[in-house]
Amino acid sequence: LGLYLGCAAAAVPLVIWHGMGDSCCNPQSMGYIKKIVENKIPGIYVLSLKIGSNLIQDMENSFFMNANDQVREVCSQLAKDPHLKGGYNAMGFSQGGQFLRAVAQRCPSPPMLNLISVGGQHQGVYGFPRCPGESSHICDWIRKTLDLGAYTQAVQEHLVQAEYWHDPLKEEDYRKNSIFLADINQERGINETYKKNLMALKKFVMVRFLNDTMVDPPISEWFGFYKSGQAKDTIPLKETSLYTEDRLGLQEMDKAGKLVFLGVKGDHLHFTEEWFYTTILPFLQ
Repeated sequence: LGLYLGCAAAAVPLVIWHGMGDSCCNPQSMGYIKKIVENKIPGIYVLSLKIGSNLIQDMENSFFMNANDQVREVCSQLAKDPHLKGGYNAMGFSQGGQFLRAVAQRCPSPPMLNLISVGGQHQGVYGFPRCPGESSHICDWIRKTLDLGAYTQAVQEHLVQAEYWHDPLKEEDYRKNSIFLADINQERGINETYKKNLMALKKFVMVRFLNDTMVDPPISEWFGFYKSGQAKDTIPLKETSLYTEDRLGLQEMDKAGKLVFLGVKGDHLHFTEEWFYTTILPFLQ
């Protein structure tokens, strides 16, 4: 028994980051994930990130707080948390997936060991087909704003979704003016530190929802995107210049078996407990 308790105490901590329009502690979403992980891994420390001083702020910040400021705030939370000193696993849901990747690239201390992106949009989005939960009026407003000028400075600074808006018909604008995604995807030059930090991960797991009606294009969840210059045909990660020129180390990680691509039947963030236990839990143990 002593041995078993010793093992349990050594569970690697888990940090989770919720998606757009959600909050850290919603019993139907992040609260539920936290609970099922704690049930299955005795003694694990799970931190569900909250941006702001209450749940309403946390939810609003997922739309309106500059993603770079959010990442900075999270890096500071993680650095101050004594539970995470020896390293942690990270699991991001929807936009939380690309935000945690930014944390991996920008803030290597404490070290992120494995990154699990559940429906994260690593090449961004070009369209908002549907919106989560009660936030549809916000989303209608976001759509109008993005149509008017996703890459204007005011919109970039104050609308989270514009910061990973990737217009394949305006690649030049995107490269020049996207203040978040273009930076972490090395679109303006190579930041060697970003590359080195990402490559330090043991595993980078990308979950794609095979019937996703919320992410456009869904292949962004596996780091693919529209072929430049049009918005119909998509290409997988391996055919992107990001991969062929290995600007982020993904090609090298892939060859070392560090990239894991998982597909799950269902719409955005729809999965069963059973699937979570059999497929995701092994990366956390």
